[in-house]
Amino acid sequence: MIRAFAIVVVLVSFLGCGKEETRTQELDREVENFISAVDISSYPEIETSGVRFYDLENDEDGFLSILKGNGVNTIRLRLWVHPKNQHSGFDEVKEFSRILKTYGFKIWLTLHYSDTWADPGHQVPPSRWQGIGFTALKDSVYQYTARIVNQIHPDFVQIGNEINSGFLHPMGSVDNLHQFKELLNSGIAAVRNNTTSTQLVMHYAGIKGAEWFFKQIDELDYDIIGLSYYPLWHGKDLDDLRIALQQLSAKHDKNVVIAETAYPFTLGYNDWTNNVVGLEDQLILPEFPATPKGQRDFVRAVKEIVLNEAARGIGFCYWGGELISWKGKQAQNASSWENQALFDFENKALPVLREFQLE
Repeated sequence: MIRAFAIVVVLVSFLGCGKEETRTQELDREVENFISAVDISSYPEIETSGVRFYDLENDEDGFLSILKGNGVNTIRLRLWVHPKNQHSGFDEVKEFSRILKTYGFKIWLTLHYSDTWADPGHQVPPSRWQGIGFTALKDSVYQYTARIVNQIHPDFVQIGNEINSGFLHPMGSVDNLHQFKELLNSGIAAVRNNTTSTQLVMHYAGIKGAEWFFKQIDELDYDIIGLSYYPLWHGKDLDDLRIALQQLSAKHDKNVVIAETAYPFTLGYNDWTNNVVGLEDQLILPEFPATPKGQRDFVRAVKEIVLNEAARGIGFCYWGGELISWKGKQAQNASSWENQALFDFENKALPVLREFQLE
């Protein structure tokens, strides 16, 4: 039995206010605070194509309503500083966050501090911040982050995205450890000085090297350790994930969350854009084949590790749940992720969505 699944025991009413009632209340709070998240950063662009979505009963419904009805309680969004178009820029993310809040979703922002994708291999400063001095760069981080907090009011903020190698290279490279931490502290200070409700996440991609990384930033004032976990890049042994979550939480006295994960429901394609995952040797076999059931079982396994075996595990986020083939079946510049989305090739909700429920 998953430890965070709250069951209201009828007998409590006859036993009075005792240990059973106290434990039930604790479980209710755990369920309420558990993060069942999806990253749907591309949805504002996808929505403009007019695609229709269908729920698990094959009835047409709104995309966000389907997520909400299946237990998703948090939406994660990337934020780029000056993207080449409006997508994932400040104005779009601010407006989308406003809409999401009307559905009751919590907002989790991942600040890339770049005009495009930031990850362990790419941490390019925004074009307008390039060529400035270190003091000016720290100030830019502070002012930019403070603006986000004050205007969007997120529940969770990442200072950087998958910052294994640092961010804002070269000044913020981990090779320049002191400068890296000063830049992180600028972002942290911007959050702490402007809100008491937003929690700070430090996000590392994978398991290998995670202990060394979090040891380097141990003195920084943040709340949550976030890890990406994709079998393709981070290993196929879920025991390694379990051990990493246990050890990181214990050594650093932090809550832990799976900030990104995903898994295919097929190895097929629905457009002519090459997919990231398309081979059997990229899977965890035989436990998790590329089928709707295999996808669901994988997410359940990850969720149960967070719930049952990480003492301070507080949730997980599924990345790319919206990335259907929205540009058509012959598009060569569309989704490289449609076989890992939360909807099938007919835009019908997949069984994996049931794993976002805590009951």
